[in-house]
Amino acid sequence: MERSVAVGAAGPAGRIGPAGSSGETGLPEVAGLLDGMPQQRRPRSAPLAAPPSVPAPGDHAEPETEAPEARALRPWHLLPTPTGTPFTFAYVVVLTVTSLIATYADPALVHALHQGSSTDVAHLLHAPVPVLLASALWIAGGILAPYTLCFLLVLTMLERRVGGVRTAVVFLLGHVLATLATEVPVGLAVLAGRLPDSSLHRLDYGVSFGVATSIGALTGLLRPWLRWPVLALFGAMLIQDLLNLADPLTNWGHLIALVIGVGLWPAVRRWRTARPAGETAGATSLSVSAA
Repeated sequence: MERSVAVGAAGPAGRIGPAGSSGETGLPEVAGLLDGMPQQRRPRSAPLAAPPSVPAPGDHAEPETEAPEARALRPWHLLPTPTGTPFTFAYVVVLTVTSLIATYADPALVHALHQGSSTDVAHLLHAPVPVLLASALWIAGGILAPYTLCFLLVLTMLERRVGGVRTAVVFLLGHVLATLATEVPVGLAVLAGRLPDSSLHRLDYGVSFGVATSIGALTGLLRPWLRWPVLALFGAMLIQDLLNLADPLTNWGHLIALVIGVGLWPAVRRWRTARPAGETAGATSLSVSAA
């Protein structure tokens, strides 16, 4: 018995395609041809399935990161820890020690330490770097001052979002720039004869400039419904202090420091995006920045 077989056109690899005439059965369709045959013909109705991806040796599948909206507010993340926020934790320890010294040491010794750490014009001219660092080791008003609580909360939240080194950069940048912005005009005014020479030794120390800058930078990482009220409330408080004329130079420094922090929004947002997901697991949902 003869068998009718239609021979298809040969392809690039010399393939012969099976075909059957009407009412006759052609070559039996083979679903799984040999693996070694190049460019095997497959039925049109069966799409080519993508091979399962096999991870290379040493590769690990990245775990799915938790969506920011799903993160719950964890109150204990507002406090510094040695592993989670090492910069803030170490800084708090140092400030606690210096505050105890300021409280219980001899007043004459405390005044001498404060005077030696003061970022006045005279010290800035002779030893700018040591005095700028030393002045940030004290809290004006002691450990129970309002800026102590701001320092504790703000630097902890900022470090959990951008890391310890970058938090230190934000703090020190505001501390240094706001100090220079307030002390340089004093030196120029003394040279012009507008202020007495005693203004060159004005007592100036504390962490408030760095804290104000950190507050301004942190607000750039908050949601808009929280960002603008925090900025408005803190800014209004600083303006009220300035209008009271209790210490205009320091009050101007606080406002300048806040503006510096706001100017750092693009930087802190890049830092927040660039951090690996595992490092930001402690951040709360309030940290999701919006446009």
